[in-house]
Amino acid sequence: MKALPQTLRALILNRPPAPIATMLPEGSTVGLYHPAGAEAPALGWARWLSENGRRIALPFFAARDAAMEFRTWSNPWDDEALEVGPWRTLQPSSPEERVIPDAVIVPLVAFTADCHRLGQGGGHYDRWLAANPDAIAIGLAWDCQLAEELPVEAHDQPLAAVVTPTRIYKAHD
Repeated sequence: MKALPQTLRALILNRPPAPIATMLPEGSTVGLYHPAGAEAPALGWARWLSENGRRIALPFFAARDAAMEFRTWSNPWDDEALEVGPWRTLQPSSPEERVIPDAVIVPLVAFTADCHRLGQGGGHYDRWLAANPDAIAIGLAWDCQLAEELPVEAHDQPLAAVVTPTRIYKAHD
C-alpha cells in the first residue's frame, strides 16, 4: 500500500460502494477520519458523501487526555479549514459544531472477516462507539490488513462492515 503513489491510492477508494452507501442514507451525518500515513483513504468518501446529501464530521480532540468527539467539516475539499490536533492529525477547528454521527467510518491496523478490528491502541473509537451504540461503524482498509484472528477484548466494539478495494466484509448476524 505504501508503494502506491498517493494519487493512485486516492482513486482506489474514491466512493462508498452501493451496499455501503445505502447504510449511510441521505440526510445522515457521517463521521470519517482524515487519513494519516498508510491508512486507507477516506477523503474520496467524504467528498462523495458531501456531494450526495450527507453531513460530514471528523474526530476532534480538545487535548490528548480528552474524549474523542466529532465536529462538522462543511467543506471536505478544504484542508485549510482544519488544524493539527493533539494527536498530530488534522481536525476541524474548535468553533465547529459538535455532532453525533449516525455512522462512523473508522481506520484500522487490522481486521477479521467477521468485522473485528484492531486500532492503534488508544481505544478512542471503541469508547466513542460504546457511548453511541446506535451509530453504525464501518471500517475502511487495505486487503492486506485482513487477519485470520485478532485478540478481542470485552471493550472492543465490532464493526457492521469493512470495505477494502476488492471486497465488502459484513458482520455475521
